[in-house]
Amino acid sequence: MKRRCSLLINKNVVDVNYHQTGKSTNTNELGMREMQVRVYQHRSSQYILVKAPPASGKSRALMFVALDKLANQGVRKVIVAVPERSIGKSFQHTELAKFGFYEDWSVDSQYDLTLNGGDAGKVQKFIDFMNDDTATILICTHATLRFAYEKVDDDHKFDNVMLAIDEFHHVSSEDSSVLGGALKNIMHNSTAHILAMTGSYFRGDSSPILTPEDEQQFDKVNYTYYEQLDGYKYLKSFGIDYKFYQGSYLTALDKAVDVSKKTIIHIPSVNSSESTKDKYNEVDAIFDTIGTVESQDDETGIYTLKSHVDGRLLKVADLVNEEGRDKVQEYLRKMKQADQLDILIALGMAKEGFDWPWAEQALTIGYRRSLTEIVQIIGRVTRDSSNKTHAQFTNMIEQPDAKDGDVQYAVNSILKAITASLLMEQVLAPEIHLKARKHKTDKSSGNGGDIFVRGLKDPSTRAVCSIIENDMPDLKAAILQDNAVKNGIAANVDAETMNKVLIPKVIMTRYPRLNNEEVEEVRQYAVADTALRHAVVDQTTDKHGNTNEFLRMADKFINVDELDINLIDSINPFQRAYEVLSQNIDSDVLRAIQRSIDAKKFDFDEAELVYLYNQTKQFIADNGREPYKGSRDELEVKMAYALAKLRDMQARRQQNG
Repeated sequence: MKRRCSLLINKNVVDVNYHQTGKSTNTNELGMREMQVRVYQHRSSQYILVKAPPASGKSRALMFVALDKLANQGVRKVIVAVPERSIGKSFQHTELAKFGFYEDWSVDSQYDLTLNGGDAGKVQKFIDFMNDDTATILICTHATLRFAYEKVDDDHKFDNVMLAIDEFHHVSSEDSSVLGGALKNIMHNSTAHILAMTGSYFRGDSSPILTPEDEQQFDKVNYTYYEQLDGYKYLKSFGIDYKFYQGSYLTALDKAVDVSKKTIIHIPSVNSSESTKDKYNEVDAIFDTIGTVESQDDETGIYTLKSHVDGRLLKVADLVNEEGRDKVQEYLRKMKQADQLDILIALGMAKEGFDWPWAEQALTIGYRRSLTEIVQIIGRVTRDSSNKTHAQFTNMIEQPDAKDGDVQYAVNSILKAITASLLMEQVLAPEIHLKARKHKTDKSSGNGGDIFVRGLKDPSTRAVCSIIENDMPDLKAAILQDNAVKNGIAANVDAETMNKVLIPKVIMTRYPRLNNEEVEEVRQYAVADTALRHAVVDQTTDKHGNTNEFLRMADKFINVDELDINLIDSINPFQRAYEVLSQNIDSDVLRAIQRSIDAKKFDFDEAELVYLYNQTKQFIADNGREPYKGSRDELEVKMAYALAKLRDMQARRQQNG
């Protein structure tokens, strides 16, 4: 039986506004942007780790540092490794001198190994470069670096060589990661300089990229998404939205896609539940949703469609079909004007490293399981461009049916999507610096900056300081990806359970060397930071003209100067995730997921279930109500969970026929 199809239209889950200061795109007398200046200040460091968003200018930041090391620091060679060939174009010959720097970035084409050619020949070219006393700069892929490293017989050959690894989140320290192992060996066995760059604020791998001991050796340069976007000239706001549908996404697409916006449509993987398993038919259906095909350019592969909405002629690129894809990619690489493309349809492409500055909206079908991938997709539309003041990320998510056996899996996917948006809100919002409030004169600012909290513990060890200063985004990601936390959100657990039980468990698992006092310190900062970044700032002016700031967190209004850690602990920092879930998922589905979670609370055997079932019947007869799982009576609690278990078993039997 076909399920009904519907699309629920809601306001954005996340809305962030920016000030258009122009700071992040302005350049100084050396031709450097704000982020590049920050990196250049660390040019004398042997090891540098740069976290900065897409389009902030990481490639030029590398060039400035590398040229200084070659000219002034005794570095003999520079090797730049990128994850895929297409990103190599960002490191080709670049004029810097005419903008104020003392030298241009010049790459001998024979040592640009991201150009066409086979792997074996590129590995040999890498070896030739290492032995060529006159060659100074080489560009290659991560794969070429891996293969070539296995051919280099002595790590000392990397002495006084600068190794720059772009998109560093692709690297892992696991034993199976050749590149991670190579990096470790080069650090320990040579005098190499290393510059690592990433546009992701979350690790792309479950294993850390560097060991804690190695990571301590790096000077870290952080440039936030907020600094980047707030410093743009044109972009004023950014939003994240979710469209929930039932049935095929193709029948709901017309209510989600806005053909007046320059849009990237990412269709789902053929292995996902959202896919129809026929990607070519999906592209045809998307074309039919957009308009009528007028023509296709034989030379470029670009289609012209007449819009159903307003009759405009739209230029549409198809990166899903393999036939003719090279022509389309070449066209996209050479685009110079906004009117050369309106809509792009992709599967597994047009994400990391793809540059279309005029893109205004990313419409992504199906949840993306990698936070790094979500960051990269958002980065495609957050370029500063004169054609847009707002950028939008919209995720179409399948809404579960209460009758489906996989309802918990579906709700879990929705929760992952929603919590990912809350994580992105943390990244996109202005930085806050939490401090213990010790004096009445300590004044907070709700719009970023210093926030004073009474009762907040000062970090007592270097380990706690390092986590708070450098690892908070990854810790928040780990918390929101934890199954117990996600179940807690779906079950709308109380604030004390979330803040004092579930979150500390994640911290203890992630940092097993911390003692109880250190765990509590990290917990306080993680909970407070999360709650405060999701808070809405309101201002009031009294009759004397004094301005007071209030923070709206969940259903509470709190004066910013009266923040107390106990007050913050009384608020579930993920309440908004549950609110979004409950607004878009019907009550039958929520009850089903609640029942499924409760059913797993206790591991009852058959005899216990029979006993508790009989006790429950008597309890209902005596009290006129069902047992309450929040009761202080232990037997009543067990009866409540036993009842949930029995109902879950009954529902599954009915689903299985």
